[in-house]
Amino acid sequence: MNDHDGNPIEIAAVVVWRVADSAEATFQVDDYSNYVTVQSESALRSLATVYAYDAHEPTDISLRGSTDVVTERLKTEIQARLTVAGVDVTEARITHLAYAPEIAAAMLQRQQAGAMIAARSKIVEGAVGMVEMALDLLSRRSVVNLDEERKAARVSNLLVVLCSERNVQPVVNAGTLHH
Repeated sequence: MNDHDGNPIEIAAVVVWRVADSAEATFQVDDYSNYVTVQSESALRSLATVYAYDAHEPTDISLRGSTDVVTERLKTEIQARLTVAGVDVTEARITHLAYAPEIAAAMLQRQQAGAMIAARSKIVEGAVGMVEMALDLLSRRSVVNLDEERKAARVSNLLVVLCSERNVQPVVNAGTLHH
C-alpha cells in the first residue's frame, strides 16, 4: 500500500481481540473471525494513508517515528469497526514497516542524505562558534590586530579547517604576510 506521501510501503500489524458479546458476534456478522481480519486490514490501510513513513519535520507524526500515537490510533480505528460485531480489541500494533523493495534503496539514500545534512549543520554551527571564540580571544589578548579583510581571511581559513572532512595539511610561510 502507499503512505501519506504516496510511497509504496509494506506494513503489517498484530491485533489481539476477544468476543465481548457473543450474540452480536453471531447475529451481526456472518463470520466474526473473518470480519475481524477484513476490518483490521482496512483500518491498517486507512492508517497508512494518513501518515508518512518518515517525518519531514521533527514535530510531524510518522509511521516510523511516532509509534505510540500510531499504535493508539490503529487500536481506536479497529475498535470502532469491530464494536458492531461485539468484539473488543485488547491490543493492536504494527509488527512490520518497510519501504517496498522497488524504492527501498532510494529511500535509504534519502535517509542517509538527511542524516548527513543534519551532521554537517551541527559541525558548521560548532565551527562558527569556535571561530567567534578564537577571534574574540585574539582581540582581547591583543595577540594580533586584524583589519576586516584579514579577519575575513582568518574566518575563511578557520572554517575550512574546522569543517573539513580530511586532516589539515600544514603550510609553512617562508615570506612575509604583507607586500
